Parts: sequence; structure tokens; C-alpha cells
Amino acid sequence: MAPKKPLCLPALLLPLLTLLLPQAGTRSFVVDRENDRFLLDGTPFRYVSGSLHYFRVPRVLWADRLFKMRMSGLNAVQFYVPWNYHEPQPGVYNFNGSRDLFAFLNEASLANLLVILRPGPYICAEWDMGGLPAWLLQKPDIHLRTSDPAFLAAVDSWFKVLLPKLYPWLYHNGGNIISIQVENEYGSYRACDFSYMRHLAGLFRALLGDRILLFTTDGPEGLKCGSLQGLYTTVDFGPADNMTKIFGLLRVYEPHGPLVNSEYYTGWLDYWGQNHSTRSVLAVTKGLESMLKLGASVNMYMFHGGTNFGYWNGADEKGRFLPITTSYDYDAPISEAGDPTPKLFALRNVISEFQEIPLGPLPPPSPKMTLGPLTLQLDGDLLAFLDFLCPQGPISSILPMSFEAVKQDRGFVLYRTYLTYTVSEPTQFWVPNNGVHDRAYVMVDGVFQGVLERNMKHQLFLMGKVGAKLDILLENMGRLSFGSNSSDFKGLLEPPVLGQTVLSRWLMFPLKIDKLVKRWFPLQLKKRSHPQVPSGPTFYSTKFPILGEGGDTFLSLPGWTKGQVWINGFNLGRYWTKRGPQETLYVPRPLLFSRGALNKITLLELENVPPQPQVQFLDRPILNSTLHKTYIYSLSADTQGAPEPMELSGH
Repeated sequence: MAPKKPLCLPALLLPLLTLLLPQAGTRSFVVDRENDRFLLDGTPFRYVSGSLHYFRVPRVLWADRLFKMRMSGLNAVQFYVPWNYHEPQPGVYNFNGSRDLFAFLNEASLANLLVILRPGPYICAEWDMGGLPAWLLQKPDIHLRTSDPAFLAAVDSWFKVLLPKLYPWLYHNGGNIISIQVENEYGSYRACDFSYMRHLAGLFRALLGDRILLFTTDGPEGLKCGSLQGLYTTVDFGPADNMTKIFGLLRVYEPHGPLVNSEYYTGWLDYWGQNHSTRSVLAVTKGLESMLKLGASVNMYMFHGGTNFGYWNGADEKGRFLPITTSYDYDAPISEAGDPTPKLFALRNVISEFQEIPLGPLPPPSPKMTLGPLTLQLDGDLLAFLDFLCPQGPISSILPMSFEAVKQDRGFVLYRTYLTYTVSEPTQFWVPNNGVHDRAYVMVDGVFQGVLERNMKHQLFLMGKVGAKLDILLENMGRLSFGSNSSDFKGLLEPPVLGQTVLSRWLMFPLKIDKLVKRWFPLQLKKRSHPQVPSGPTFYSTKFPILGEGGDTFLSLPGWTKGQVWINGFNLGRYWTKRGPQETLYVPRPLLFSRGALNKITLLELENVPPQPQVQFLDRPILNSTLHKTYIYSLSADTQGAPEPMELSGH
């Protein structure tokens, strides 16, 4: 008989730990309809929550932001799951690095925050296509967010991957997810397809079981089509809205149970060309206090906004196409750089009147850094890099093809054709039926001619000899993310017209700019003459050291027009200095190499380079510097119009 191995210390402690830890079987989060409240483990409970999106914050900063939320008095965090962030191609899934939402759930648990999860499939969130994958549009006749079998098949496939991974994180299973939203503000979509909502509810129940609380969220005008029997109904509204009236309307759909505002707006989003949005501290705190006095549960949207890095911003269609800025600061209680604001301290004071606040001070603002100005060097125009940007070569077609047809989800596609006759006089060049989605940079034989833009009256007049090369760089500025019933295809959606001639025989180059920026240098380009101040799509870069530890900083691009910027290969996002309101881009400290190591900044300027191609790093952001408020000519009006105020209701 073999001798017994001595028990190690962990084995001896395991039974004791098992007794000390709360048992999954005893954990519950339910609606107490008789007393209009939630019960957590049988005890009356009300959540005061805040929204934070893991996909807008570098992973290394998750713990910091969540800790500050907990120290502000919150007991829960609410966040979306963007489908397109995790399934970039059909059947290809990514939950690694900054996409590891389970690591985020764990960080929330360590911060002692419960989780209200919103997995979609549609999320809005001012995120590209509202979180739906662009590859869905490879079936051009698909009807998104409906019972269309093609859409449901893709949704089912995605949720059969995602939801089982979430199952262990449900509160009654020992995790921290107390409730899960089905769809998102569906009543604002106008499709009103109850079969679709019932299908989703059935799918969630089949994959998550009967014990998890499932809910819907809508603005007051969307409750009719967005709510569904069997799902708990909640509402969203901001401090300027009539709380009594809206909660009264909610009671029509949910007569008993706790009142819930799932999106109480602490600020608002920004569009390029409009003023930076703010909400007063007094209005936000008064509204929160009024709801808490009623016993309502509240989620503040946003508590920390973060950043639309890369090409991830969404867009709205409100009379015209309105792309959303790179910054998602949102005038939130925690700033884009993760710093507490006066709004946070005021809200914390309100919360402390209703529930216990964790002991201890909030961390101070992070160290900030200034640097520069730095002079950038010309690397070459975009066309010079075409072989590197599209190594597989172009796609040929008689008529131009959309981004979706050439399987380019985001970024840029170059369209090329050749003039079949000489155009000796300036001749009008245009794209019928608003067919530029979203912004076109036009070049003839490599010389920049100007811009065509979606929903705008722009006139270009071109000349060229027979055989002249006509290049059109198309920029996807972000797919519609709220309320639209139409699929937002990108690219040249109609063949351009020069004079009376419809142009045909196109070459499409899907450009892999991010891959090039990460891998290039030094690339050997053919020697060519460059104008001193080139215009049109052009690459610039420089390298610079940071002495000492460095800190968070804000990249300022004075005099630059519009483009994309990378630091150490990381895509910071879009800049549009000439349009505003955002003039600086947030650069988190972890992106930078300190102690004298060389950092690299790369710019793709799309229009006009300043006479002095310089940038600098500031210790504070500039988010409210819209200078030109009447530059826009709308296709629907013959006169220039000032930007109209955005409605503060629903995403």
C-alpha cells in the first residue's frame, strides 16, 4: 500500500475558504414587484452605476478607472460589448489584449463593482455601425435588426460564442453580472419587429438560463416598440428632461418594480464642426438627487467616456451626415485622461447622502507632460507608397465597388481610372445621388484637386490629357450608429461624372495603412521631387525622446487640416483641426517610451500641410475650439446654416 502524501497548506485551507466565500447557490438578484425594489441576496438593493467602455480605454488603465468609479460611491459599472470589436470576420473571434472583456469583468470584481451588461447585438454607443460588423453588409439586401433570416443567423452564431463565455460570470453563478440588456433602444429603430425581439429574448434565455434578470432600455418615445413582456423595462433620459412625466410613462409599461434610468446623461457626444458638449454640474447633480429620493436605480452615461481610437467612431444622420469626434470625453465626471472633475466630486456628495461611500481620497490627476514643438519630416505622398499599402494589387471593375464589396471595413480605399479623352477646359466633376460616402480626396496625375464630401455642396472642376490618371482616395468617416433603418455602405456608391461622361473602368486599392505604419522605415522610395509644401494625402513623421518618466499628454496639431495620426504604431485616431471642436488628441502615458528611448509619430495629412509642419504635446486638452460655424453647405438647403442643437434623448 503506497504511503499517503502529506496534505499541502492550500489543500488544508480550501474547505475553510469554501465556507467563507458566498455560495453561488445562495446568490440572487431579483425584482421585488410588491415593494418596487430590487433584492440582492434577499436584501433591498439599489444600484448607483456608471458607464465605462473597456474598448475605449487601454487595458493597462482599466483598473485605475474602475477604482476611481468605486471610490466615487458607485456600486456597479455598466458597459456594452461591441460585436464588431470581437468578430472582425465571420467566424473569427478575438478576445485577446484590449478585447479581453473577461479580464475587464475580473477588474470590475476586484474593484468591488457589480456589472450591468449590454451585449447588443446592436449597442449604438456612438461606435462604428453601432457595434454591428461591417461584413454583414457584404449581403447588400440584408435587413439589420429585424427577423431577416440572414441577420438572425449571424446573430445566433455570435451569441452562441459570447453568451456561454459569460454564463460563469452571472451573479447567481458566483460572478458579478446582475443583469443583461436585450438589444438596445430598439424602439428608436422604427422597425418595431416584435418577432425579432422575441427571438433574441428566447436565445438569451436558452443560453443564459432563467435566473438572470433580462431588461430593455429605451428613450420615452421608444418604449412602445422597445419593450417586451418578460423583459424588465427601463428608460433613459437626461437632466433636462421631465423626470416625473417620463417615470410616469415607464409605469404604463412596468407598473410594479423599481424605477430605473439606465442612461442618465452626465454630458453628451461631440460632432466634428459643432461645439463641444457640456452639461452643468448643478443640473446633473440635481437630477441624480431627485431620482435617488424616489428610490430609483440609476446608471450615469458616461461616468468615464474614453477615446474613439483608430477608426472606431460612429456617426449620426440628423439632416446631414455627422461623424463623431475621436475624443469621447463626454463632459463625464472622469475626464478622457482619467482625472476626477468637479462634476465627480459633486455627484459623490449626492451619492453619499443615500449610501455609504468607500473610505479614502480619490487619486489625484495623473502627471501631465509638455514637449515640443517638434518638426516633422516629409516621408512622401500616399500614392508613392501604393505598392506597400496594397501589396496584393487592385481589384478591377467597370463600375466602382463599395468598401463592403472589396471587404475593407474601415479606413481608406483608393479608386483609380484614366481619362479616355482630353479635358482641356475646367470641367465639372461630381458624384450623383450623394454617392460619396464619406469623403473623397481627388487627384489628377498625383496633383491634389480638392475634396468632395457626403451631403455637402462641393464643386470641383478638372482638366487633364487623355490617359491622365484620376485618383480618388475615399475615407470612411464612421458608419451610422443611432436610429437609422438604412445600411451605411461606404465608398463611391455611384460612378463619378466628368462633364457629361460617366467614368468607368475602375481599379480599387483597399489600403492597409496601419500595417504599413507599424512595419515601414526605412522604405526605399524612388527619388522624386516634392513641392516644399505638398498638399493632398501625404505622410509625415519624426522621432523624439522623452527624458525622465513622462506622463499623459495631448497632441496638438496647429495649422494641420485633417488626417490620421499614429504614435509608436498605435492609431490615436482622426484629427480635423480646421473643423474642430477637438484640437488635441489624448495620448495615454503607456503609449510612450520614456527615459530617453525614441518615440515615433506618423501623420497622414489628407489635405493641406502647414508651412511649418510642426506638432507639440500639451498638458491639457483643447476640445472646444470650433472656429468656423458656417462653413457647411447642406444639400438640403441653399444657404449656410448654423449647427442645430442636438436632442438630449437617446443614442
